[in-house]
Amino acid sequence: MLNALSTAKFSALKSELNAGPVPMLQWIEVEKLVVDSGYQREMSTRGQSNVRRIAEGFDWSKFAPVIVAPVEGGRFAVVDGQHRTTAAMLRGFETVPCQVVQADRAKQAEAFAAVNGHVTKIQPQQIFYARLTAGDPQALAIAEVCAAAEVSISRKSLGRHRVRKGQTQSVAALQQCLDKFGRDTLITALQCITQTGDGNAGSVRGKIVEALCLVLTENPQWRDAGSALFEAMDDFDFIVTWDEVMVSATSHLCQPVVPEIADRIRKHLSRKFKPAKRAA
Repeated sequence: MLNALSTAKFSALKSELNAGPVPMLQWIEVEKLVVDSGYQREMSTRGQSNVRRIAEGFDWSKFAPVIVAPVEGGRFAVVDGQHRTTAAMLRGFETVPCQVVQADRAKQAEAFAAVNGHVTKIQPQQIFYARLTAGDPQALAIAEVCAAAEVSISRKSLGRHRVRKGQTQSVAALQQCLDKFGRDTLITALQCITQTGDGNAGSVRGKIVEALCLVLTENPQWRDAGSALFEAMDDFDFIVTWDEVMVSATSHLCQPVVPEIADRIRKHLSRKFKPAKRAA
């Protein structure tokens, strides 16, 4: 769905406007771009990995204009966009689109801090839906698993008491479990939550799902028990388990959460699936 931009939700601005000179948009040769080490961060190992990622999937539709400011010698200081400019260079491009702002060195540093310090954090769920719209295979696989288990990935972060049955924010954990344990085990683990009790709203949490996957992988006879598994899990209290384990983990620093949850699930199912007595 396409929605028009709107300012209806905002109250009137109180500050006077002093936006500075209107910037120019132009393509500039990368050889004319320089980095001021006085305020620019040195490219870290993580930054180098980011450059390689951009270069590997280089696409102009994903390339925001580089913010630059004129400096002496006909050159331009990069205020924002060092990584993507370096990636463009790796791909052999000699020019990049730039937004040229009029700013002295102090103003450049201020702009750098503003651009990199006041960034709205994009939630993993938002990235997931963007990838899903783009037809990303991994996102499509997660969506298929969720549909089979009656799970939905919320588009925004929700407080515990606002999460409905089947809703989750743990998209990264779902991807990790899918990669590690496989589609069928993950679906069954999710169904152990959504298809038991009252639906266990707020319990489709990454660590709980991982613990379930771990136990079901270790005990394929339970995983393949069908409706008997869900009946066995029907009276397992995920919320109480989560709260008790998290309190314990807080009081005992570094106590691993997933193994503890897995141990409680394992003991619960061991009581439910008692070995059949041998005939005399």
